[in-house]
Amino acid sequence: MHGSPNGSAATPVTDIDGARFRSVLGRFATGVVAITGIDGATGRPTGLAANSFTSVSLEPPLVAFCVAHTSSTWPLLREAGRLCINILSEPQLQVCKQLAIKGGDKFADIAWSGSPGGSPVLEGALAWIEVSVEQEHVAGDHVIVVARVHDLDKHHEGEPLLFYQGGYGRFET
Repeated sequence: MHGSPNGSAATPVTDIDGARFRSVLGRFATGVVAITGIDGATGRPTGLAANSFTSVSLEPPLVAFCVAHTSSTWPLLREAGRLCINILSEPQLQVCKQLAIKGGDKFADIAWSGSPGGSPVLEGALAWIEVSVEQEHVAGDHVIVVARVHDLDKHHEGEPLLFYQGGYGRFET
């Protein structure tokens, strides 16, 4: 029996294997974003890559993304005030990988300009969205961040960087 009409399942959620969870949910293709800001302590740009990003509300304009509790970059970004969400293009795979590493100069050899609020807009990104953190919700091993949109624009034309089944790729027409 797979479940009952009232929604209860035969297998409790606690019994789901992590590898199986990733494998099944990896069948949902997502775009990839870089969340960037200026570290207030050093004045240098910092950022992280995420594939959990969505629009939330038009009025007021809100978006959301998820960040792992283990992120050493998120505390720096949280304190930055204004952040920039960069929608990455297919040629930006190396940028994505560079922002995903722990430590070091994440912005070495990454070209960027400032958003109206001063956050890094990455050269080659398809679009940018300038935000400030509105709410944070603890959810398992991640934090769901709800952010208010202050400004946004298209940046470059191109194909999106996609994440699917544990790998990166592009959309084929």
